[in-house]
Amino acid sequence: MQEKAVVYINSDDSGRGFLGAGGSQALETFVDEIAQNVIDPQANVSVFDRAKAHELVDASSAKAKKEILERKGSRLEALGSGSDFSSFLQHLGIPTLNVGYGGEDGGGEYHSIYDSYDDYVRFKDPGFKYGVTLAQTTGHAVLRMADADLLPFDFRSLYKTLDKYAKEVSELAEKMRENTEMDNQLIKSNDYAIAADPTKHEQLPVAKAEVPKLDFSALKTALDSLKKSADKLALSWTAASATDADKDKLNKLLFHAEQQLLSAEGLPRRPWYRHTIYAPGFYTGYGVKTLPGIREAIEQRNFTEAQQQIGVVAGSIMQLATYLAKPL
Repeated sequence: MQEKAVVYINSDDSGRGFLGAGGSQALETFVDEIAQNVIDPQANVSVFDRAKAHELVDASSAKAKKEILERKGSRLEALGSGSDFSSFLQHLGIPTLNVGYGGEDGGGEYHSIYDSYDDYVRFKDPGFKYGVTLAQTTGHAVLRMADADLLPFDFRSLYKTLDKYAKEVSELAEKMRENTEMDNQLIKSNDYAIAADPTKHEQLPVAKAEVPKLDFSALKTALDSLKKSADKLALSWTAASATDADKDKLNKLLFHAEQQLLSAEGLPRRPWYRHTIYAPGFYTGYGVKTLPGIREAIEQRNFTEAQQQIGVVAGSIMQLATYLAKPL
């Protein structure tokens, strides 16, 4: 399977609304290309343009809207679980793309007696227009990938996403440190007891262990190496695409790259989940956690494990950077 499954493409139930896609971030430019060539049946513009317009209108601030306008492409969401893509991505390390249409009110009838054919044809997708659009989207994706002389992977997008995730977990640890210090100060000065309503008999908070400074330097070093490798590979990809030379070696490097992000030991207490970048949260059901080993250890205040997982994630990213830098 790992030799033949270049990308696993999954389509969710279609519903009237806007294109949504999640998956391996090296596929972002590939998805943009597909989305720009499929027409939305309601707005009569590309599904790329409609999804971007929806994102702009829904953005919560002028700053967020400006960032969307300045961004050239779209962003793939991280994948959690709840579909058959989980084994491909999170256990086997096969690049994965999950595509669907939605964005309107879910309705609340999912997995109930009201989740019926009549409900679908009357409310979800009258005329089956978005079912057709979903088939066009996944069909374009499969044909583009199957017919590509060079697989359309761009690891510069992955680098940007991983850099964002690394900043998030660093900020998470820093905010937890600041909040813990302040709460402990208020507990020590008896402010919680003074402010409490004595008629409610509320339990007062107790002091927590201070949050140590975590060392993210290994993660930063690995990301710097990934950026260099991704930039160099993009140049090699462009040069190779302009020639008639045999591209098999480069293609094999591209579609095996995701497996470099797997950990042989898997996540703590969840060895089946081997991807160090994406996993469903331990306590969030289908919901995704990015850099799950680091993020969940910080959230659980297990800072020894958090530091250990920083090393694990840094090692997998460095392994990917070294792999992408192989001479072709």
